[in-house]
Amino acid sequence: QIQGTIFPAPNLNPIMDAQLLGGALQGISCEKDVLIDILTQRCNSQRLMIAGAYRDMYGRDLITDLKENLSHHFKEVMVGLMYPPASYDAHELWHALKGVDTEENCLIDILASRSNMEIFQMKEAYLMEYNNDLQQDIDSETSGHFRDTLMNLAQGTRMEGYADPSTAVQDAMILWEACQQKTGEHKNMLQMILCNKSYQQLWMVFQEFQNMSGQDIVDAINECYDGYFQELLVAIVLCVRDKPSYFAYRLYNAIHDLGFHNKTVIRILIARSELDLMNIRQRYKERYGKSLFHDIKHFASGHYESALLAICAGDAEDY
Repeated sequence: QIQGTIFPAPNLNPIMDAQLLGGALQGISCEKDVLIDILTQRCNSQRLMIAGAYRDMYGRDLITDLKENLSHHFKEVMVGLMYPPASYDAHELWHALKGVDTEENCLIDILASRSNMEIFQMKEAYLMEYNNDLQQDIDSETSGHFRDTLMNLAQGTRMEGYADPSTAVQDAMILWEACQQKTGEHKNMLQMILCNKSYQQLWMVFQEFQNMSGQDIVDAINECYDGYFQELLVAIVLCVRDKPSYFAYRLYNAIHDLGFHNKTVIRILIARSELDLMNIRQRYKERYGKSLFHDIKHFASGHYESALLAICAGDAEDY
């Protein structure tokens, strides 16, 4: 059972919430605890209703007021919670592509893990908000086979629910050859299969690959390729196998290997909060021995820490 950590609040009263937020933001010193209590305990659609009530009441935009009154990572969390999921993905991709340096890992996290529908909605939001075409921006800001694979994923044309055992052996054969030969043509074949076949089909393909080569597909990719192209291919494979495990791995990496990479931690917690963050927490604990709650507590502080922990939603044993 896949589940998130944030659910719709029962007995929602958007007008009262908007009033409380207004009071917290307009005061001499911003009451950050009030913001955390409200914004992390309402689901996204409820937060959007509250923003509407806020606009009616104060004639101001809640996101603008949050940006003006808050700072640093705490601001990123509170503002991030206010975007609808597709807009949040679009916002993150825009900054990853148009920032000083391209943030390849953000592109990988989002494009390797989203469904066709999520990709379609994200592209629409991107066009609406930035008046740019996502695929054109990927084309101009990235390069090589990494770019080609991202472009393919951004088409959102993966087959869904379809599986054909008879072609799984052929596909596995092509993947195996691609790991042996490593020509441009083989790389194209490799990414075509990984980006367009259904998850059900790829499960079978990976099994056939293992039978044929005696090697796990992830190990083969790591051995044969390098750079962001390799990271993206591995991310696709891991997402096919188990998305919560992939995000647990990414969070662990962001917290421990990168000295708490705030952007990554914030993005994953917000984006997965209503989808599978509970499952991500379970995988994290199983795989790394410490809870996600424990690790966030260890590395973050202040209201920023409180906000992340509220989204993460820990149990008593997680302390």
